[in-house]
Amino acid sequence: MLHDRLLVRLLPEKGERRSTGGLVIPDTVKMATRLVWGEVCGAGTSARHVKTGDRVLFNPEDQLEVELQAERYLVLRERDIHAVANESPQQGTGLYL
Repeated sequence: MLHDRLLVRLLPEKGERRSTGGLVIPDTVKMATRLVWGEVCGAGTSARHVKTGDRVLFNPEDQLEVELQAERYLVLRERDIHAVANESPQQGTGLYL
């Protein structure tokens, strides 16, 4: 990987979702463009805040696709990442941004 580029694998979406009111939203319903989660599989030498194995939030429209060994990956710049998830926080439990 070069400079601040990241190789990201999309995390699979869960089938159906529930709204805050308790309504079931089936997987076939497509929502407007949203941010999606992915896992960083490789990071360039100039990537400062993201490392391999991190879970990141990004806009799926800002992407370049590449296929490696029959698996689809995205190439992003580090500046296109909106958040990095921390699954093992120093205090408390849960998923924190």
